[in-house]
Amino acid sequence: MNSSKRWKSLVGFLKNPFRQFLINTATRANARAQALEAGSQFAKAEPLYRQALEIDEQYLGPEHPHVARDLNNLAVLLQRTNRLGEAEPLMRRALAIDEKHFGPGHLTVAIRLNNLATQLLATNRLAAAEPLMRRALAIREKNLGPEHPDVAFLLANQAQLLANAGQPAKAEPMMRRALAIQEKSLGAEHPEVANSLNNLAVLLNKTGRQKEAIPLIRRAVAIYDTKSGPEHPNLAGSLNTLGNFLTGANQLQEAEPLIRRALAIREKQLGAEHPDYAATLLNLAGWLKTSGKSAEAEPLARRAAGIQIRTLGLKHPNSQSAIVTYRIILTALRLPNATIAAKLQSLAE
Repeated sequence: MNSSKRWKSLVGFLKNPFRQFLINTATRANARAQALEAGSQFAKAEPLYRQALEIDEQYLGPEHPHVARDLNNLAVLLQRTNRLGEAEPLMRRALAIDEKHFGPGHLTVAIRLNNLATQLLATNRLAAAEPLMRRALAIREKNLGPEHPDVAFLLANQAQLLANAGQPAKAEPMMRRALAIQEKSLGAEHPEVANSLNNLAVLLNKTGRQKEAIPLIRRAVAIYDTKSGPEHPNLAGSLNTLGNFLTGANQLQEAEPLIRRALAIREKQLGAEHPDYAATLLNLAGWLKTSGKSAEAEPLARRAAGIQIRTLGLKHPNSQSAIVTYRIILTALRLPNATIAAKLQSLAE
């Protein structure tokens, strides 16, 4: 900042120091909320996002880019906690503000377009989402070039969205293109390459190509272990995935230590109330059931479902999936239907 700009900033502050104090408060609230959200403390993060939005709207005006940022951050949290109907109008408003302020070809607009496309896919509106995804990708390619790592990141993100929306045929070529760009621009041992290997492996496994998937996830595990460290959360995620694949392939002896190592890493790094910890706990319960140990699996599955419900809400897809797994384990124990119903009902209380 040159001396003239610094002087103007100082004069503005002296004219209304309380206004500047509040704007700074909003920035701090936003940063604190992001940290809480990263730790899955959604209930604590939300009021801080709302506080930042209220301050910025009042003191910067409803069309300011900071307001768009606040709207986007709140919308993403609402989306993550399965309040999709509340999230969408905030995302649309954030996009409109940034298009007006920055112009339709700005990189920030690409981010907003991609986030809105995520929302549309989550509500089964693929036809509406795809043009937004194409436009977001075109903006990045034009601004950065088709071989830029940020283009690969967006490709990988959009491919994962399509895969989650049940569109593996559309997702796979995008994943492979993202992987090729990353290997060329970042190197074959980069953690971003491991991310793409992990996602491609999951897609291949879901489409019945387990033999193709397992070598890719093994490679991802090796990269994370070497480049990110033996206790990194991403390593835990790939260990968990590999353990799950091997359980499905009936390679139970190799699967167990991988799942237990993933669980230990996630407990240490994320805490025993984190939904990712719960996901691994649920995988361990699944391994125990497959190994004929349903009695040992039952309390783990129950605990995992409880964590998902507390952190994500009863209606979240991950919570519902955990409940289904718990029901399967209860059924395997040959419990009376009334007992199973009572145990499932108690999860929601």
